[in-house]
Amino acid sequence: GVQTCALPISLTMQTPLAHKKPRRFDRNLIVIGAGSGGLVSAYIAAAVGAKVTLIEKAEMGGDCLNRGCVPSKALIRSAHIANEIAHAKKLGLLDASATVDFKAVMERVSEVIKEIEPHDSVARYRSLGVEVIKGEATISSPWSVTVAEKTLTARNIIVATGARPRIPKIEGIEQIAYLTSDNLWALRELPKRLLVIGTGAIGCELAQAFAHLGSQVTMVGRGERIMPREDLDTSELMLKRFREDGIEVLLNQNTEQFIVEDNEKQILLSSRNDDNLSQNSPHKIAFDQVLIATGRIANSEGFGLEALGVEVGKRGRVEANQYLQSHCPSIYLCGDVVGKYQFTHAASNHAWYATINSLFGFVKRFKLDESILPFVTFTTPEVAQVGLNESRAKAQNINYEMTQFPFSELDRAITEDEKAGWIKVLTVPGKDKILGVTIVGAKAGELLQEYVIAMRHNLGLNKILGTIHPYPTFVEINQRVAGAWKRNHAPQWALQLAKKIHAWRR
Repeated sequence: GVQTCALPISLTMQTPLAHKKPRRFDRNLIVIGAGSGGLVSAYIAAAVGAKVTLIEKAEMGGDCLNRGCVPSKALIRSAHIANEIAHAKKLGLLDASATVDFKAVMERVSEVIKEIEPHDSVARYRSLGVEVIKGEATISSPWSVTVAEKTLTARNIIVATGARPRIPKIEGIEQIAYLTSDNLWALRELPKRLLVIGTGAIGCELAQAFAHLGSQVTMVGRGERIMPREDLDTSELMLKRFREDGIEVLLNQNTEQFIVEDNEKQILLSSRNDDNLSQNSPHKIAFDQVLIATGRIANSEGFGLEALGVEVGKRGRVEANQYLQSHCPSIYLCGDVVGKYQFTHAASNHAWYATINSLFGFVKRFKLDESILPFVTFTTPEVAQVGLNESRAKAQNINYEMTQFPFSELDRAITEDEKAGWIKVLTVPGKDKILGVTIVGAKAGELLQEYVIAMRHNLGLNKILGTIHPYPTFVEINQRVAGAWKRNHAPQWALQLAKKIHAWRR
């Protein structure tokens, strides 16, 4: 019969068009988008015996492989080596030096992408039992998709179309050939003067990498600090490090206009700080290339969701319920197009819920759980976090205790000359239950995983303290901070009793 899209709790919408539901379907699931979320969705569906079609209009692997995680980390690897050599004198290497061949660096980035490509390729997914179609998909009803002049039907559809860089409205931007995290990988000449607009994770990672490779970098931000989602002490430490790296960081700035004078590109800035009247007058910054890193916007338009009346929120995010359904129960959402956390691993997490709920929801449905979602900013030093940090705990009026241990007191960090940073663990007052962890320091992203497992399986600091950690390693810092928590919570009555017993036995 003729059906309309039902409305899950908490979503609002306009009245959708009526569509006739097919009596039978060509396949169990159609997945639109072969980025992180779409690939995992298709993989899971095929693994559990479903007939699944994966549709991708561009490159397999999506942003992560082609424009995001993979190329950026390859670039950061080269930048890190350049930075290590620049500071090698501290380790007794008096004449260590290197000349950066930026073209070779970027060619290696391309080679890294090519080496990983087979993991996400059409051939691999077809070998797994996934039907892969290259083409532009259009959702024509809650149960059908048109691609390559064919209409496919499925009981459920997963939309995993990702996101793209958000370009701010700045006067004159159309006359500037600006860079984004999408297109900068085509560069083969190192920008002498690089302007970075944005002070979030992407802007910070790339600004520091280019500075280590030899660019003169200027960062511009509207806010009062860099890395605004981190605690204040983290932002301050990273600001100090960036300035030590030679990066000029301009905060509280309005980006007024791009101009070109005498063939030189410039940006006109004005201060947002009303207390600093001397800086309120506009000033110009000259640059050779500009990188726009002001966030991302979901790819939710142009393929049929609007015609179904699907609700779209801020920055293009599609509204979904706790099972990752849109207001059309047969259309599920996955990754950047729905998530507030735009990470590859968040998309993969979505994929499990969206796929299992779409295929087996008639038996049991699972609510999305993002309460224990780790993330890492790959600067030097790295910044890694899971659960609550102090800023969010205070904003949510959550009581906590904080235990901190510095890298400067960790033996391995001293031997490696990686003494910057700390680990902070938030716990329930009086208990060892972990509420959140922030690590600022070398290998922070690797060190964090012990806490992700502990929080996921409700293990407290006592369990970490009682686990043998090899010496001398960076991971030993997890045991050291657990030991600091234990000392702060040692029962004084028991210690006093022990002293009396020892005195009696002497």
